[in-house]
Amino acid sequence: MMKKKTAGLFIASFLLCSLIPASLYAGNEAAKPRSKNLIVLIGDGMGPAQVTAARLYSKAILGAESLHLDSYYVGQASTFSERGEADGSVKSGTITDSSAAGTALATGRKTYNSAVSVSNEEVAVPYASVIEAAEAKGKATGLVSTVRITHATPAVFASHVRSRKNEAAIASQMLESGVDVLLGGGADYFTGKDAGGKRPDKTIVPDFEAKGYSVVKDRAGLQALTAKHDKVLGLFGRSHFDYAIDRDNSSPSLADLTGKAIELLSAKPEGFVLMIEGGRIDHAAHANDLPTMVKEVLDFDAAVKTSMDFAKKDGSTSVVVTADHETGGLSLGRDNRYELNIDLWNRQKQSSQALNTALKQARTPEEIRQLVQANTSIADLSDEEARFILKGDGTDYEREGAYNAVISKRLLVGWSGHGHSGVDVGVWAYGPIAELVKGKIDNTDIAKAGAQTIGVDLNAATSGLQVRYWYPKFKITSDRSVVYPAKALAAKLGASAEWDATSGTVQIAKGGTTILVNLKDSSATLNGQAAAYAVHVEKGTLYLSLDAFNELSGLNMTWDPLSERLVLKAG
Repeated sequence: MMKKKTAGLFIASFLLCSLIPASLYAGNEAAKPRSKNLIVLIGDGMGPAQVTAARLYSKAILGAESLHLDSYYVGQASTFSERGEADGSVKSGTITDSSAAGTALATGRKTYNSAVSVSNEEVAVPYASVIEAAEAKGKATGLVSTVRITHATPAVFASHVRSRKNEAAIASQMLESGVDVLLGGGADYFTGKDAGGKRPDKTIVPDFEAKGYSVVKDRAGLQALTAKHDKVLGLFGRSHFDYAIDRDNSSPSLADLTGKAIELLSAKPEGFVLMIEGGRIDHAAHANDLPTMVKEVLDFDAAVKTSMDFAKKDGSTSVVVTADHETGGLSLGRDNRYELNIDLWNRQKQSSQALNTALKQARTPEEIRQLVQANTSIADLSDEEARFILKGDGTDYEREGAYNAVISKRLLVGWSGHGHSGVDVGVWAYGPIAELVKGKIDNTDIAKAGAQTIGVDLNAATSGLQVRYWYPKFKITSDRSVVYPAKALAAKLGASAEWDATSGTVQIAKGGTTILVNLKDSSATLNGQAAAYAVHVEKGTLYLSLDAFNELSGLNMTWDPLSERLVLKAG
């Protein structure tokens, strides 16, 4: 009887532990590691319908009953971001973008859309990623993607900026980050080509080489790498990779990149953390190009197989697979038809993006019909459909969007638009991490579970960053002075800020130091003596130059204009 009771208690205890969400493990991130290595795979834009579409295609066209990731399914994750501002407008909330979702997956923290691993505040602070925490413990690290390596998802694991658009800063921070293997697109942000906007005006590739990085740019260069190459920068194109449907043999697949990254990183005895992104699933779904999207999911699924094969052989590797969000609002079925024309899904010869130049040059319905037939074998395009493509779909996708709308109708699939949706995404896992991400979780739980599994401390790594950098909102005045929000930055420094509407003054004080700003004439004093601070008021917010805050606090903060951050302490 006692044995039965003990067994029952053990089973109950085991079941209870298996149901504990990963969020409850957050306070014990530096516990004894369960795995030496961690591989995180992210299918950008890969919602449930995208996975199902790839599976249906795989079964009908390729004769495979399932995807490689299917047998590892453990649950689903919510993807919402925080409400907040990016570029002066509210863009955040229920529907996330890749940078906010990526921040959650990398750091275990929520933020606003467009933010790259920084908090949702006027004076933001950096959040450390599981890769940065792993580096603090001496582990090797890697980032792999089929999009620019400076794009949102890879960026959140190795950089910190208020806006994902600042890719020149992201590239620069990746140089500082210590990430051992960087494989993706985006050479323009490293080589100084097409130096407009925030792209660099000079190459930083020699700076990577000076730090010991071997630089490769094609499949042959990738294959030539061996374990003796400690650090690698692979830039396979000026921007994103070509879609899988459009690639030639000079371009590696995501599985090729994954296999090589694992080979290089697994040579390090301390273990490794590797993030792999199937980034162009999202792009094809944004364009509503189903045939191209399906092949991107299959390209990603092959990378999943490569990762799982290694993990099973290695015996000390955890793998987690998920998506940052769903893109396009894909529906498999439409127009009250209880069918899918899957046999048509394999007929498209090139992506709509590759076809777009020819679509733009077409002038008549007949030219459109010829293009569609040559690319899809659809020979019965109506005048109405051809004229719709000529007109464009009324979005930024113009004729490409209209082309995909016509083709999608023939394929019997639908789209809610060209943006993201708020549906939960799938989670697949192998190894000790699997028990921490079962069932319904939030995307932040994946980072926390990853840290728990390999025994690294996200909080400690974050604290180390926050004593070095702050990321305030800022303005640039007409005379090119950089100014910062007075109330928010004063509060961050432990100072008070009082606005007197009657006298039209603002008093900022800390200890025995007082700054008084006269809003009527934009003058300022420090402890009663005239001070030459830059003063700016915009939409009821007072902004002051950095010298004011340094004198107030006694610090020697400096401004890093590339990364748009305050440096409190040199690295």
